[in-house]
Amino acid sequence: QNIAPDGLYKNGIHRDRFLPTIEMVKKNCAVLNVDAGVDYRLRVLKQAQLFKSPLTNEAQSWMAERFSALTHTQAHSQEPIVINNRVVETLGHTEDVLWCEFSELCFKPRSPADFIEIANIYNTVLVSNVPHLTDFLSEGTRRFIYLVDEFYDRGVKLLLTSQDSIIDIYQGEKLAFEIERTRSRLLEMQSDEYLHSEHRHIDATKTS
Repeated sequence: QNIAPDGLYKNGIHRDRFLPTIEMVKKNCAVLNVDAGVDYRLRVLKQAQLFKSPLTNEAQSWMAERFSALTHTQAHSQEPIVINNRVVETLGHTEDVLWCEFSELCFKPRSPADFIEIANIYNTVLVSNVPHLTDFLSEGTRRFIYLVDEFYDRGVKLLLTSQDSIIDIYQGEKLAFEIERTRSRLLEMQSDEYLHSEHRHIDATKTS
């Protein structure tokens, strides 16, 4: 709740009738200030790097720690989710944070509409184990480009572990033009301005 119990229904009609409910809440619930006036998740994102390479045990531990910090006290699950009637295996998720393997999102048959739906549901997404992307993996690379585009357009906060740096994330030729935009967006998505941007919902049926 964004308002302390004593401030509930402030200036509301017949608020006096609501006061016993407020007293019951105060009596039966512990009231904690979890962000000290600062958006907790934004603070976590700003204090930590959002991209980790190469793929080492340290990188895996780093991502697990980021997920724990971002979900904080939220209940989370490792159960699969369903996006546009397709099952997506997860490493963890809450109602607005999702953690998946790169292979699950980009090596399986996903469409831009799937990434739009994910971006509309989750404001923060963690993707583990981005491999060395080459022309041999062009289909996976193309889906990764779609993923970054849709997440960027909707203000989704993206954390990645990758074999290579952002600059070296793709070493092929087929998608050299498209990947330049992806590199630029990945860099921008780590900026303070982007991290402060709002999470935007866009109807997939209204996109071309």
